[in-house]
This record gives sequence, structure tokens and C-alpha cells, in this order.
Amino acid sequence: MILDQKMLRGLVAGDRQADRIVPPTGFTAQLTLFAAGAMAFLAVFALALSFAAGRVADRWGDELARTSTVRIVAPAGQATAQVDMALAVLSTTAGVESARALTSEEQQALLAPWFGADLALDSLPVPRLIEVREAQSGFDAAGLRLRLNAEVPGAFLDDHTRWRAPLVSAASRLRLLGWIALALIAAAVAAMVTLAANAALAANAQVIAVLRLVGATDGYIAKAFIRRFTLRTLIGSAVGALLGTVAMLFMPSAGADASFLTGLGFQGATWLVPLMIPLLTASVALFATAFAARRALEALS
Repeated sequence: MILDQKMLRGLVAGDRQADRIVPPTGFTAQLTLFAAGAMAFLAVFALALSFAAGRVADRWGDELARTSTVRIVAPAGQATAQVDMALAVLSTTAGVESARALTSEEQQALLAPWFGADLALDSLPVPRLIEVREAQSGFDAAGLRLRLNAEVPGAFLDDHTRWRAPLVSAASRLRLLGWIALALIAAAVAAMVTLAANAALAANAQVIAVLRLVGATDGYIAKAFIRRFTLRTLIGSAVGALLGTVAMLFMPSAGADASFLTGLGFQGATWLVPLMIPLLTASVALFATAFAARRALEALS
């Protein structure tokens, strides 16, 4: 086998004589460094996207799962009375932790992004809203709807089910896309390193033939290419991962009004994850170069 434990030790320790087989500079060296750096840079953002999507899915699921809204659609003169009646129903409903009617200022703040901050609610038939928070046990939504229909004709319960499921599903798919992007990046690195190794092996075909004549084994020759391309990939990906991590520091931080874009980045211990990218990229390059070297040396036999 081209890649075994003895060769792995040789890759770490190094061999100056073997390293001379592969030119330290040139097109393949520049291509490997650039490709590894660019892919590592993109991998940082793919990881950030995946982690951010996961946080969004968890946050949306937790926030929407335990909240519901009761809309009161009634004439202006009856709205206050119906709100009080709905609150009385909710206060005696099992599984309801709390319920409160939103103030006019709060409703105006909710509508401000669409109608502006100067909207006068009294001039529009805007329904009154009641915020309902569920207990851990939850409540019977169907039973509560029947009670509200019977006792408060203008009340409508929205338990956010139709909103929660698509949002959580979309965030989960974004997280999956982030991991798929990482897999594609790894595949691209493997393909690029394989092409570069094949080009270097073909360019040094005469040197390889001479080395074989003087007794060099295929494992010795392959080790030189594997070590050189693995180190190039490690250096390039380390630079790319560092630049990507620095770029993430300039992304907007997630504050009290955190959205998906403002929360795009790493948090806590996940800042250590980009450190793994150079190691993983170098591992991909190691096995890709070993495969390319084995195939190329067999073809040159």
C-alpha cells in the first residue's frame, strides 16, 4: 500500500532527500495553496451558516411552541368587554400559564414596519390581541376554540402551528445545506489536490524513472509527493481559515432583536471549530494525494 503507518511517521518526520523530488515552487504549488485557502475560507462560512441555522431553528421552535394569540374582532364599543371575557376564559383554561392583552402602543409597534410609526389605531378596524403563554403541559387548542366561540363570539385562537412548522423546517434545511456545502468543499479540495498531484507526477516522470533505476521504491517516491502536497494544503487552509474567522468577527452580533443575519457567526465554544478545518483539509489532501500517486506510479510502471 502507498499509505501505511511507516509512511505516516515519515510524513511527520520528513525526509530532505525525498522532498527534493517535488519542486517546492511552481504552478502546482500555487494552485494547491490557493485552492486550499479559498476552500477553507468558504468552509468557515458554511460552518457559521450551519450553526446559525441550528440556533434559529431551536429559537423559533421554543418561542413559537409555547405562545399563542387570541384575536378579538368586535365593534369599537364591544372590544374592551370581549377582551375581558376572553381573559376570563383563558384564566380558567388548564395549561394556560398566562394571558395578557397587548396595549395600543405594543400593537402600534407591531404594525409600524408596514404602516409607519404614526399610525392611529383608532382610525382603523384593527383587532385587539391577547398574548397567551402555555404551561409545560400545554392546553387543548380545539377545546379552547370551542369555549371562545361559545362565550366570546369575536375571539379567534391562533396557536402558531401553521407558522412554526415551516419556519423550523426552513431553518433545519439551511443547516443541512451548510453541511452539504462542507462536503462539497471537501470534495473540491480532494479533486483539486488530485489534479495538482497528477500534474506534478507527470512533470517529473523522467525523475521518477531515474529514481526507480537507482533502487527507489514507489512508497519512497509517493511519500515525497504526499508530504509536500499535504503540507501545502495545511498551510493554505490554515491561512484561509484564519482569514474566514477574522471576517466572521466583523459580522453583526446577535443582540436583543437578533435575526438570522445578525446571528450569523460562532458563539461560545463553536469559535474553536474553525481550528479543525486545516486538519481536516490536510487529511483530505493526504488521502487524495496518496490515491493519485498510486494511480500515477502504476501508470508509469
